[in-house]
Amino acid sequence: MGGTQAPDLLQYPPRGFRPMERRVRIGHGAVRWEYAWTQLFTWGLQRLSGMGVEVAELPGEVTALSYTPVGFDAEGNPVQPATIDSSGDALFGPDGTPFLRPGDTAMLRIPFGPFRVGAPVRVVLVIDEPARKGFAYGTLKGHPVSGEEAWVVEKADDGSIWMTIRSFSRPASGWWRLVYPALRLSQEAYTRRYERALAGPIGP
Repeated sequence: MGGTQAPDLLQYPPRGFRPMERRVRIGHGAVRWEYAWTQLFTWGLQRLSGMGVEVAELPGEVTALSYTPVGFDAEGNPVQPATIDSSGDALFGPDGTPFLRPGDTAMLRIPFGPFRVGAPVRVVLVIDEPARKGFAYGTLKGHPVSGEEAWVVEKADDGSIWMTIRSFSRPASGWWRLVYPALRLSQEAYTRRYERALAGPIGP
């Protein structure tokens, strides 16, 4: 997994999948940067976009085998990940929500017309560098689509903050194939919500 990081994703997506990439400026400065990446690492982007998020408790053996990403500064020196402390324990966002880790599983509750559709996902990649942070999840059985989606926020040298969204997907089997046009419209609507979510007012 982690296919959303492939540099040639748009030209050569996995066979049968539709790729997408969007990049948008979400603000400027240290306060926006701190807000953007902490929201990203606590499922805030999904919640701010109107989804419910139910994070499953990971079995101990899965947590023990999770890979902790290593970031590097401009000189190439390793930097302690912002998502964990020196003992390897997960840290928490401002509201007490633990930062997500590779292997975390969540059930998203996505409004779809008059319904709320359950969409299970698993975190397959966490990017935790000094000026570039994000994560990707893959869909699990029961999700309306099959594929992977990633969100990465970056702090440019001029202080501007940018978010890149990348994905590849196709409708899951069964009924979702029959309503694919409506599903694509829903995906596009949520992409626009993602683009606005971290650019909005910064909460207390």
